[in-house]
Amino acid sequence: MTTQHLSPLTMLLSRHTRRRDFITLLGAAAAAWPLAARAQQPAMPVVGLLRDSTAAGSEFMVNGLRKGLAEADFVEGRNLTIEYAWSDGRSERLSSLAAELVARHVPVIVTSALNATYAAKAATSTIPVVFAVNNDPIATKLVASLNRPGGNLTGVAYLGSELGAKRLGLMHEMVPKVADFAVLAHPTYPASAPFISDVKAGARSMGLRIEVFNASTESEMDAAFAALSARRLGALLMANHTLFTTQRERIIALAARYAVPTMYVQREFASSGGLITYGTDLTEVYRLTGGYAGRILKGEKPADLPVLLPTKFEMIINLRTAKALGLDVPDRLLALADEVIE
Repeated sequence: MTTQHLSPLTMLLSRHTRRRDFITLLGAAAAAWPLAARAQQPAMPVVGLLRDSTAAGSEFMVNGLRKGLAEADFVEGRNLTIEYAWSDGRSERLSSLAAELVARHVPVIVTSALNATYAAKAATSTIPVVFAVNNDPIATKLVASLNRPGGNLTGVAYLGSELGAKRLGLMHEMVPKVADFAVLAHPTYPASAPFISDVKAGARSMGLRIEVFNASTESEMDAAFAALSARRLGALLMANHTLFTTQRERIIALAARYAVPTMYVQREFASSGGLITYGTDLTEVYRLTGGYAGRILKGEKPADLPVLLPTKFEMIINLRTAKALGLDVPDRLLALADEVIE
């Protein structure tokens, strides 16, 4: 039947129905456009951060990482997500945490310290890994060479074991009447032996005596402090190890209980009540790792990014702890300190 045979009223209603249907269809399409546009927008890239520690006390490294990423135009919460994988001091969790990051297909993983880097290396041979370690990355088989790392790993290697004599010298200035020093180290950690060797070389040149204690468990740490106190050793140098970092509250409490002036390796200890720290500026280290992570997100390959070797150091003194130990910190050390906690 054609419109010629329809009544005027029927034709009006028909036109009204078609117009209503068209407006409904147009409105539905318009409502769908933002959803389609959002669906086409790429998801924010995710940087995985793997560390054998707790979030508490790690603000300095997270701030450095964020700064480096921001310098590469990636800002957390705006165009980047950081997935924090803390082991909470349980090193045995690192492998599963690394596997979870790999399962999420994060485009880059940042690792802190050697054991976390090993866990990430074992979990993936394709996802780029940017490490921050205080070990020789060639000797520990992380990379083939410093200039051309090869593979999927690169990052920042900072001085640790090479600073043994320097730390001993600074500690001797803090306690000039002390001639007998202790070193507490982890027996199987690759950086322990060169650190002890450097401390002993410094001790020979300064006419000081060194006794080494090993600890790989919490109970061994307790026993080491009791033993060095019984031997009347006047001060302690802590070697570096993740166990010591995660157990820093315990170690600082032991140092206070036995009234042992102690030199630590990084700022986390001074912030938690340790007497003095000297080492590479770790905020700068993690700024560099953030910068590398950002460059990788923009398309560069880790194999083409040379391992960085920062040379910026910092010393932090906790005056509250010095006073509790009855120490008068020399003016020269206070002048040299990058930060004094009062």
